Amino acid sequence: MTGFLEALRTVPRVDAAQWAQLSLPTRWAVAARASVLLMTFTSAALGGLLALREPGFDAVLWVLALVGLLAAHATNNLINDYVDSARGVDRDNYYRARYGTHVLENGLLSRHAMLGYILATAAVALAAGAAVVWLRGGLSVPLMLAGAFFVLFYTWPLKYLGLGEPAVLAVWGPLMTGGAYYVACGAWSWPVALLGTVYALGPTTVIFGKHIDKLPADAAKGIRTLPVILGDRQARLWVMGMIILEFLLVGALVLANEFAWTLLLVLLNVPAARRTIDVLGAPKPAERPADYPAEIWPLWFAHHAFVLNRRFSLLFLAGLLSGLLLG
Repeated sequence: MTGFLEALRTVPRVDAAQWAQLSLPTRWAVAARASVLLMTFTSAALGGLLALREPGFDAVLWVLALVGLLAAHATNNLINDYVDSARGVDRDNYYRARYGTHVLENGLLSRHAMLGYILATAAVALAAGAAVVWLRGGLSVPLMLAGAFFVLFYTWPLKYLGLGEPAVLAVWGPLMTGGAYYVACGAWSWPVALLGTVYALGPTTVIFGKHIDKLPADAAKGIRTLPVILGDRQARLWVMGMIILEFLLVGALVLANEFAWTLLLVLLNVPAARRTIDVLGAPKPAERPADYPAEIWPLWFAHHAFVLNRRFSLLFLAGLLSGLLLG
């Protein structure tokens, strides 16, 4: 039986009988694809950790920013499924309905109920954002407006114009990490925003991987993601380049004395990165390999990128925290 923690770890497949047994929080986690919220937590945590060294650090404001960002990301996921289902994109066994539970296409929620999930989650994001604006003011206003823009317009039209992937880089980088830092201590820092952008290359590889996985389906539906525009081979090369660039930029930031040498802990992820690059070097298999988990298929590049980014995230946070503890 799927539980809340399981829904935070993966995108589970749930049938109607199982759905009826789930608690409301678990249903929400399944509908919102809560497992990917780890990337948002990491971006916000980076900003908060770096703000700890500043005299004006406010833990309450950082928590408000974290809650708002997590709720905004979940709202975007819910809107994504709602809009694509309403537009008919996710019908007829489209890719999205095959790699995890799609609560609308699988008949688990009505559109009215799904709209309730969206409004409730968005209300949490707006309440947290309003509190931040009231208490911090300043740049928190344009930062919140920028976040609202991406939440509302990522699914359409940005994703249809090859702008979804650059949006992920901008949101998970300077917007989330730089924004969380600003909210927590009241100052903007370009080095922090740059560090966030380095981390954001990871979430960008995940969305790139997912869009490569469903490239034929998106092309048939007229959804011009960046992999559709670039083509399969070029898109895979881009993901390889972003994986390598993460390590190079971390090294550059350490050499420039912007951050502590402990950030080089991410180099422990090099062997895993090499294995992922090897996977990206070949097209996606036509059929699921015998040793590949059935519950993950047909995700392929997205899964490998997600696992790599999860390890990178933990090492990134550990390296940053170690540097702060060592002074």
